[in-house]
Order: sequence, then C-alpha cells, then structure tokens
Amino acid sequence: MAAKQSIIPIVSKAFCSFSEVVLVVRRRPRVVNGGGFVVTDCKQVPIFSVDGCGILGKKEELILRDAHGNPLLLIRRKGGIVEALSMTRQWKGYGNDFLGSQKLVFSLKEPNTSCLSNKNPIRISIESKEYYNNYGNFEIRGDFHDRDCSIVNSRGDAIAQIGVEEEVEQVMTGRDLYHVSIKPGIDQAFVFGVIAVLDYIYDGSTRC
Repeated sequence: MAAKQSIIPIVSKAFCSFSEVVLVVRRRPRVVNGGGFVVTDCKQVPIFSVDGCGILGKKEELILRDAHGNPLLLIRRKGGIVEALSMTRQWKGYGNDFLGSQKLVFSLKEPNTSCLSNKNPIRISIESKEYYNNYGNFEIRGDFHDRDCSIVNSRGDAIAQIGVEEEVEQVMTGRDLYHVSIKPGIDQAFVFGVIAVLDYIYDGSTRC
C-alpha cells in the first residue's frame, strides 16, 4: 500500500489535496486594466480569484480570495529608498492567524532589473518553520512570461508547473488562459499567491 502523502499547509490545509490537481487560470475581461484573474477547476468551478490594482486602486498590492470572495492573502511590494538601491525587490504575502491578526506567510525576492543580478532566479522564502524544515525555500525555474515555468523546492523537485495547451494557443494568448499542475500535499493558495506576484512582475492581468 502506497504511503499517504504528507500535508503541511502554508496558508491553510483546506487548500491541500492528497492527489495532484490541475487548475485553469483565466484573465478577467479587459474592461479594466489590472483586473486580475480567476482560477477554476476543469469543470469551470471557481476556486480562487486575484484582484489587481485596477480593482483595488493601489499599485503593487494584490489580494488572493477564495471561491466565496473571502481574502486569503494580502500581497504587497516593499518600497523605500533602501529597496530601490537593493539588488532585489521584495514582495510580502500576509494571511490572518486564528485570532484574526495579520501574519507574514511568504516573501518573494525579485531581482532588480537595474542591477547586474537580474539573471538570478526569483526566490520565495516561507515563514513557517515546520514547512521550511521539511521542504526549504523555493525558486522559479523557466519563463513565466511565456507561461512555461515551475515552482521548485530546495531539493529541486517541482511542486507546481505552469503551462499552456497547444490547442489553447491557437484560439487565445497563453497570457490570458493557462493551466497550473500542483503536486499532492502542496498548498494551492500559496501557489496562486506566488503566481499573482509573477503576473504583476511580468506585466500581466494584475498590473495597471
């Protein structure tokens, strides 16, 4: 009998599955720039949504919501003079603890394109010590701009893969419709929190 897949949540165990899942990302209609995107299952049932700056009215701020519209993650880019001079730009993803207080869930370091380090990979660190002790931190491998990349843990294992079906590319741009395959036991809310930031960095649906 196969061993049961372990689940160590980052946002919530409610968004972890014992089997691999494939979800679909659709860009919201371009009525408003920065409108964000919607995540559905294969039956087009909504799972998550991401509000971009066109909805929130604030640049460099994003909200990941569940299927009922409840906020799961508030994601902001850290600013200031120190940040501008740094070799990386930092994004912070915040959730709520059981008391309703804001807590830091993950940090994402984006190479500063004005520095010589812009060829370095995007790295994501997790605040949960339990998760870090089991899986370490993460980085992005591949090209999100072309929707052809993976989120990889410190052991080199892909926890999520982003891609576009060939038949989809013939009718829609891959930036508007693509799929994400997520491995068993992985927190799907965390994955789409990271994807929300990648979308913004690469001038996608969340950016005005």
